[in-house]
Amino acid sequence: MKTVAAPLLLISIFIASAAQAREPNFVSAEQVRAFQILPAPPANDAAETKKELAKLHRLESARTPEQVQAAAADDKDESIFLFRNAMGASFTQASLPLTAAFTERVKSDAGGIAAPAKSGFLRPHPYNLDKTLKPICETKVKDDSYPSGHTFAGYLQALALIDMVPEKRDAILARADDYAHNRMVCGVQYESDLQASKLLAYSTFALMANHPQYKKEMLAARLELRRHLDLSLAAH
Repeated sequence: MKTVAAPLLLISIFIASAAQAREPNFVSAEQVRAFQILPAPPANDAAETKKELAKLHRLESARTPEQVQAAAADDKDESIFLFRNAMGASFTQASLPLTAAFTERVKSDAGGIAAPAKSGFLRPHPYNLDKTLKPICETKVKDDSYPSGHTFAGYLQALALIDMVPEKRDAILARADDYAHNRMVCGVQYESDLQASKLLAYSTFALMANHPQYKKEMLAARLELRRHLDLSLAAH
């Protein structure tokens, strides 16, 4: 058994290493350097953290059934189609396969970019620091609250979507803000987690938007989306 187990272990390690070393689609973690550029979150015992926890308690006590339903739905959706209310009911994956594929590749980069900051700062989620909180969305034991992965992916996809339909910028950004806020309605993230994620998204997008492959894929998706929405194809 030992002679079989050792090769299997080596194969498992190799597969895990290969997954971690996956080539980014547009921007790498090394280019963004999230851990280096983000300010450190407030300490667990800092006055700012206590204020943030108090705000989560206020949101918890005031949240309505409708807010609970919306926050829980957002917790399960990190796709571009979370922006449907800004784009219209016909904004669906079935109708927009190129847009779906392109923005999924944008979102795919987000996880790798945020990971060094999450593992570097090791901030406990608020419900793990304050056991009296009652989160309504998925929880975890791992200390990786800062920055918020959901929020980072939401803002990053919002900026890519604005590249395609700039005339809907205000509605898209409003939805991204609402999506971020729902992480606090969920009771799973601090406000400073969301602020860091927004900063990281804009920093990342500044690099991503200049990548030749991003431009190529974005323009193809842009054509599909603007035709679908019956918008002018002229450059903006």
